[in-house]
Amino acid sequence: MSVLRRMMRVSNRSLLAFIFFFSLSSSCLYFIYVAPGIANTYLFMVQARGIMLRENVKTIGHMIRLYTNKNTTLNGTDYPEGNNSSDYLVQTTTYLPENFTYSPYLPCPEKLPYMRGFLNVNVSEVSFHEIRQLFSKDLDIEPGGHWRPKDCKPRWKVAVLIPFRNRHEHLPIFFLHLIPMLQKQRLEFAFYVIEQTGTQPFNRAMLFNVGFKEAMKDSVWDCVIFHDVDHLPENDRNYYGCGEMPRHFAAKLDKYMYILPYKEFFGGVSGLTVEQFRKINGFPNAFWGWGGEDDDLWNRVHYAGYNVTRPEGDLGKYKSIPHHHRGEVQFLGRYKLLRYSKERQYIDGLNNLIYTPKILVDRLYTNISVNLMPELAPIQEGP
Repeated sequence: MSVLRRMMRVSNRSLLAFIFFFSLSSSCLYFIYVAPGIANTYLFMVQARGIMLRENVKTIGHMIRLYTNKNTTLNGTDYPEGNNSSDYLVQTTTYLPENFTYSPYLPCPEKLPYMRGFLNVNVSEVSFHEIRQLFSKDLDIEPGGHWRPKDCKPRWKVAVLIPFRNRHEHLPIFFLHLIPMLQKQRLEFAFYVIEQTGTQPFNRAMLFNVGFKEAMKDSVWDCVIFHDVDHLPENDRNYYGCGEMPRHFAAKLDKYMYILPYKEFFGGVSGLTVEQFRKINGFPNAFWGWGGEDDDLWNRVHYAGYNVTRPEGDLGKYKSIPHHHRGEVQFLGRYKLLRYSKERQYIDGLNNLIYTPKILVDRLYTNISVNLMPELAPIQEGP
């Protein structure tokens, strides 16, 4: 009997251990599914610490070797071995002096004296009433947040598109930081908040497509910035104009410890000319929930023959506004869609989008509300 009891105790312990690990695994998987953004951030932070430790060891070893070989002054001017030197570039471009004279008939310079670099980012909550009071003193801001410089011709006319759902506390913080920065950069700009209503999972990409179409109806823009509402730039020299190639502005996020998560990362803040965005047929419409749409955009850009550029050094640093509500559920079908990015590029995007917007023009932005559903982006399969 004693042997039988011992066997039962062992089997009971094994059963309890199995139940414990099964419950733990199930809880982890559920957390990853319902809050993938948070889970992804935690995972990358762990990976980033490992990367930073390896790079620090590599840098120390490199400096010791240089010192041993008497090839360095140890003054901090040498680039660490194996690192991308662009991360260590000193800004050598000369910014214009304070007494620079503008001309209303000439294009605004890109390197203006008011662009000092580091921005003091404050993520403390502020009310819309306070923001409206603050910017009510600026009579040059037209309805929709439309502003243009008067002392020179804007080099770019920029539509800033912001996908939105239930982040009301973030919008005033966003405008508090973005409006002064874009004014310093002497860009013509306006803001379009594309708000998803209804009960379907969040579709960031489809909202961008809706915002693009409505912005093109509203005014003549030549550059479009696709901007998450919780991303705040930390450097006003991160120039929000477009270029010959699509631009990824948010290269270094604080929540990723200011390390690019992976080479193809194209999320957070990106910019394309109107011509470029039309050429790639916009974003895909089929990504419902969290993840995948910015990777698909990366694919579309490269299939169209473009490369992606990023700001040098610390110009692409961003701070994330913390949020206290659960994010969107993970889109489990994204990997299958990404495998067929090339085949889907010209049958899913700007050219198959149907929607009915409700538009409200606020003093600081244009709000575009739309109830998105999968049937609003039907895909016509080939013969």
